[in-house]
Amino acid sequence: MRKLLGIAVLGIVSGWSLACGGGGGDPDSDGGTETRRDGGPPTPRDAGPGIDASNPLTNPEDGPPAGNPDGDCAIPAEAGPEDTSSPDRVVGTGTPESCTADAFVDAVAQGGVITFDCGPDPVTLTLDRPAKVFNDTGPEIVIDGGGLVTLSGGGTTRILYMNTCDMAQTWTTPNCDNQDHPRLTVQNLTFVDGNAASEEEYYAGGAIWVRGGRFKIVNSRFFNNRIADVGQDVAGAAVRVTSQYEGLPVYVVNSTFGGDEGFGNVGANGGGIGSIGVSWTILNSVLSHNEAIGRGGNPAMPGTPGGGSGGAIYNDGNEMTLSICGSRIQHNEVVQHGSAIFFVSNNHTGDVRIERSIITDNTGGSWYTQYPQISAHDDTPIVVVDSTVE
Repeated sequence: MRKLLGIAVLGIVSGWSLACGGGGGDPDSDGGTETRRDGGPPTPRDAGPGIDASNPLTNPEDGPPAGNPDGDCAIPAEAGPEDTSSPDRVVGTGTPESCTADAFVDAVAQGGVITFDCGPDPVTLTLDRPAKVFNDTGPEIVIDGGGLVTLSGGGTTRILYMNTCDMAQTWTTPNCDNQDHPRLTVQNLTFVDGNAASEEEYYAGGAIWVRGGRFKIVNSRFFNNRIADVGQDVAGAAVRVTSQYEGLPVYVVNSTFGGDEGFGNVGANGGGIGSIGVSWTILNSVLSHNEAIGRGGNPAMPGTPGGGSGGAIYNDGNEMTLSICGSRIQHNEVVQHGSAIFFVSNNHTGDVRIERSIITDNTGGSWYTQYPQISAHDDTPIVVVDSTVE
């Protein structure tokens, strides 16, 4: 068990800011550096002031709320909700009946800022095919459910798809794997029962699959999404992301993956989120009760199909950063490695930063080189500040 508060024999110093707002701090420290677990030099940090990310899903009619109510980390402006006061598309004309899955799929195909007018009560749209972003729309693609809309895959289909390298969705640059658009934001939404288990080319991402451009998640919930049960790189039962522009991070703000028993997301790896070569900044969020049920790890052990790593988070790649602040990662399960977090930087350049967060009660697996429940190379810098990892 490691509860990391203040200056300890582990060499972890409290009170700095990682991707979040500043903490209380040691009055004798300079307040602007962090001590690295790998013994490297202190790294200056300056998160700056945060913005208000008003969350309409803190007390929903059903299911766990979006986000960690105890999270108090500052939200950078670029991570916050987008302005949807003047939408380009509105799904529905004021009644639940007018809000159809077909209307939503059509709106996403046209792009721009998308909102819903389905009446005053919560509504669920059940899709029979994914809504697909076309890369020559936007460049801003914003989908805002106003805290009232649930998008369901009905247990048969992925819900949302964006791929800058899919010619069927239109190529817009010669460098499809490193372009700054579309910039997709999902906010104030619930994604349930997405299923990508049958996907072979664009596998994983039961609710959302993204390649290229930029992507962020704000004030949203992900319940009971599913991908294939096995496979060594099949990762991200709820969300899978690759190829973000210039290596900039995916932001996850005030959001919940699972959140309670019976709501978790399930798949081969990465019960909540999965990625290859992508940095993440996760703020004031909850990832709990998700499962990585594959078997054999990555690379797959002889005679096994592979998978079973990253109960909540599966990050594979090279130079990348996983930043977690004000969040809870609890009650996730794995078969192989990383009951909470599986983070493998193949060229040993990636790092992990955890501040004012709780990582506890995740079960299963092995290869815990530095901290319980976190699988990473033993030379991966892992900075832990004012957090409990046990």
